[in-house]
This record gives sequence, structure tokens and C-alpha cells, in this order.
Amino acid sequence: MSVQVVAAKMAEVDLKDVPSSKDLPAGSPVSPAAEGKNIAKNEASSSAAASPTAESSSAKAGEGALNPNPGKMPQASAMKRTDPQQNGGEAFVNRDGTVAEAPRMKKIQFADQKQEFNKRPSKIGRRSLSRSISQSSTDSYSSAASYTDSSDDETSPRDKQQKNSKGNGDFCIKNIKQAEFGRREIEIAEQEMPALMALRKRAQGEKPLAGAKVVGCTHITAQTAVLMETLSALGAQCRWAACNIYSTQNEVAAALAEGGFSVFAWKGESEDDFWWCIDRCVNVEGWQPNMILDDGGDLTHWIYKKYPNMFKKIKGIVEESVTGVHRLYQLSKAGKLCVPAMNVNDSVTKQKFDNLYCCRESILDGLKRTTDVMFGGKQVVVCGYGEVGKGCCAALKAMGSIVYVTEIDPICALQACMDGFRLVKLNEVIRQVDIVITCTGNKNVVVRENLDRMKNGCIVCNMGHSNTEIDVASLRTPELTWERVRSQVDHVIWPDGKRIVLLAEGRLLNLSCSTVPTFVLSITATTQALALIELYNAPEGRYKQDVYLLPKKMDEYVASLHLPTFDAHLTELSDEQAKYLGLNKNGPFKPNYYR
Repeated sequence: MSVQVVAAKMAEVDLKDVPSSKDLPAGSPVSPAAEGKNIAKNEASSSAAASPTAESSSAKAGEGALNPNPGKMPQASAMKRTDPQQNGGEAFVNRDGTVAEAPRMKKIQFADQKQEFNKRPSKIGRRSLSRSISQSSTDSYSSAASYTDSSDDETSPRDKQQKNSKGNGDFCIKNIKQAEFGRREIEIAEQEMPALMALRKRAQGEKPLAGAKVVGCTHITAQTAVLMETLSALGAQCRWAACNIYSTQNEVAAALAEGGFSVFAWKGESEDDFWWCIDRCVNVEGWQPNMILDDGGDLTHWIYKKYPNMFKKIKGIVEESVTGVHRLYQLSKAGKLCVPAMNVNDSVTKQKFDNLYCCRESILDGLKRTTDVMFGGKQVVVCGYGEVGKGCCAALKAMGSIVYVTEIDPICALQACMDGFRLVKLNEVIRQVDIVITCTGNKNVVVRENLDRMKNGCIVCNMGHSNTEIDVASLRTPELTWERVRSQVDHVIWPDGKRIVLLAEGRLLNLSCSTVPTFVLSITATTQALALIELYNAPEGRYKQDVYLLPKKMDEYVASLHLPTFDAHLTELSDEQAKYLGLNKNGPFKPNYYR
């Protein structure tokens, strides 16, 4: 029986059959609103039925709901009035003139509801609430990674006295209480870093870094934490600072501090904080480093400038960024490099994997989290077509962007052309592009003249290590207005109203505003660990005061450690094939000059 039939039968019911309120069973729907809800509910049930059987069942259910007392139908249009004596309570007039009080609906009230929501906030309260909502909004777009950006504690970590559960206070971080969250992040990262975990398992019995005192300055993320804990398992003592003021994951730094590491870093450091943290790592009574692990060259520069005598006991430097490597070559050329240095940046496992595949995935992540931009149809200029530039261009092209490339090197320029990108000078397209990305490792790639000519709403960001590629200092002038939109997102507004969107104040986009693929960082971190082991254990005289590349045998070993993840099976050379090529069957398979 359909709902329409039920409704028709209701219309035929004589009013004399309507029961009085005392005849109704407890819990029956006596108000029109309640009846309406039941009818609507049963209409929905009937319309959802797919078969006659289901329709019949629904109709019977509807009849039961509408007729709690079989044989007697409730009045469909009972008169309702408000009784002032009942403080606005509703009552119903029955046919015999008696008044029946409608059942009262009890309001559910949460314990905190009266206190939190029923009182009108003061002006100060409203401002505080507004700040809280605004901060929470911006935090949802911050780095990846950090759950801790929304902390209301504005006190500088330098002004705090914190200790871990063991009473150790030799660290300076945002909040030690977030260690548990950081530990979970590290455990997740371990699952995606198979080679580093394999190295830890294989070598921790031998302790190849026993006696090593490593001072490090890198991005402090969950992936770096796995590297630090691996170095510790191999026998090293570590003290660490951040190489970027925005890339530290506060909860990871807390987990490291809780684990006994001397970490000096937090997200959002000032320039003064940055150098103070590095100095705290280096300048400590009773402890002097004998190995340096650097990312960008700032730590090496600080020791060279402030504590040059430390180089007498330092066995070597491991550097992973193009910026830091350039600095090392400059020192070497000037005859001022005091110790051997390992150039990890130009190792095949760094160039071919970290720089290319990491940036191919993280460029989109960083831009999406900060701007919510749609890439399809956007005009983008990528400055530099090295491995980082190649990764960025490939990702943007795949998303439907129109990509231009600027380049100084004819070889890289030819590669860009043959990959289908138009090679231009920046000033030829600067007025029309929607996004500008720098990834050269150079300085003043985008200067004030370029910034002045950009279109309204143009997004400007950097994928190189250093913040020197975009001339941000030229934007800090009285005639320009800076407006913080989200965490690491600023509008720089010109007097005529034009604005550009500057990300991370020109610093490294992916690690400042998002995260990077853990698996790729496993390759780089394993290379760094092996470079430290090689320099620390090398016999005197093997390495002079110069910059070296990691031996190809080590590059190939790092790659081989990652193959089991893909269930990959290498083909082996036969003796005849090995003799024909003049190679050892076990490698290395490429000459040291291979890039």
C-alpha cells in the first residue's frame, strides 16, 4: 500500500473517531510537527524501496507510525495555542473543549555549553577568539609536517628552561612535551628508509663511528632524525642545528631531545636565533667536534670564522648542497680549506634521485599547500634546468602548465629544448607568467626590476637551497606593504594595488612549506652516512685538503640497498661479458668521472 493510499484513507476518517488526550498511549505523536516528521520519514522509506514487497512493508510501517492506537486515527489539524501561564508552553484543545498540555521537549545541554557559548564575549575575548581561529586556519597550510605551529606560547625557546624525562637540558627546542608525536613521525619515516635501516642493522655491531663527534647543520625532519639515530647506533656522538629557519619539524626536534640528542632548532627562528643555535652546537665546554655534516655551508663557515682552531681536530666535512659545495671549492681554490671534504651533492645517488625525483613530487605539494593554485593552463617560468629544474618542469608539464625555462649552460639548455620546453630570457616572459620558480643555486636570479614587472597575483618561490636567488631584501622598502596571508605566504603589495605572492620569504619551498618523499631522502641520508664513515676511518694521507667525490663503488652500494623494496633482481655479468667490458663482475660499473 503506497503512502498516497494511506493519506487518502486518513482524509475519510470521521472526526468522532479522534481520541482525547487521555486515550492516547504514552509516547504517541500528538503535535502536528511530530506527525509531519513521521509522515516525512515514511515517505522517504517508501520512495527508497525498489520492489513492490519493499513498498508494501514501508506502507505498513507508515500506518503503524501514524496510528499508534489501531482503529483510531489522530486528528490531523488539532488546534494549538500558547498558554502564557506555562511560559510559552504549547497546549492542544480537544473536541470536547478540554485542554491537553503538549509533552515538553527536553533540551540537551553539554556541560560546557552554558559557560562557553551562552555568554557574550567581551571585546578582548572576541579579539582572542579571532586570533585563535586565524592562527588555526594558517596552521592547516603549514609544513607538513608540524603539528605544533598553533602553540599559543610565544615565548622564545631561548628563554625557556626545558629538561627531558632523564633530566638532561642540553638542547633548545620549541616544546619537549611534543616528543611523543615526533617519535611517531620518526617511526613512520623508518618504514620508508630501508637502506639506512639496513646499514644500521649491519654495522651497529662494528661501530665504525666509535669516537666520532659529529656536529650537523641540516633540515631537522623525521628523515634527518632517522639518520641521526643511525649515526648514534654506529657509535657517533651528535650535536645538531637547523640549516633553514622554516624547515624544522618541532615535534621531531622534541623526540630527538627526549632521546638524548643535543638539538638546537625550532620552526620560525629569527636570523639571530639561527646563528645562536649553530654556535650552541659548536661552542660547548668539554666537547669538540671531529666531523662536520653540513647542508649549505653555514656551519663550516661559522667554525672557519669563529673557531678556526677547531679544524686541527676535525677529520673531514661532508656537504650535500650545491651552495655548500661551491663554498668548499672556493676555499680549496684559495688554499684555505683546512681538511678533506666530501662532495655528496654531485654523487650520482644525490643528483639522479634526490634532486630530480624529490623535487618532481614536492614542487606540486609545496605550491598546493600554500596557494591552492590549479596548474592546468598556468604559465610558469623555471629558472635553471639542472636536476632540480628538470624535476620541477616535468611535474608542472604533466599537470598541464605551459612551462618556460631559463638557463646559462648550453648543454642543459639543449636538454630543455629537446624535452619540449621553450628556452627564454626571464625579461621576455616576466610580464605574462603566473608562477616564477628559481632553482639555480645562484644569487639575484630574480631582482627588483623583474618583481616590478610581474603581473598581479604572480606566485614567486625558490627551490634552491639558499634564499639568495630572489632579491627579497629589495622588497622591504617603505612604499611596499607586506601582508601575511598564511604561514609562509606573504602578499607584497605595490602602491597601485598590484600584489605578488611570495612563498617562504624566498627560502626553500618544499621543506619550508610542505614535506619531501621519505624514500628518496633515504638514498641521500645513506650516502651521507657512508661518506662520514669513509672520511672518519680513512688512513692518514688518503685524502688531502681538497674536495672529493664519493667513490662509485659506494654510489652503487647505496642504490643496491634500495632495490629489494621494489622486488628488483639485478642481472649478473658472465665471466666472458665482464672480460669483454673490462669490468669486475661486482662493479663498479661506471668510471669515477661518470655523472
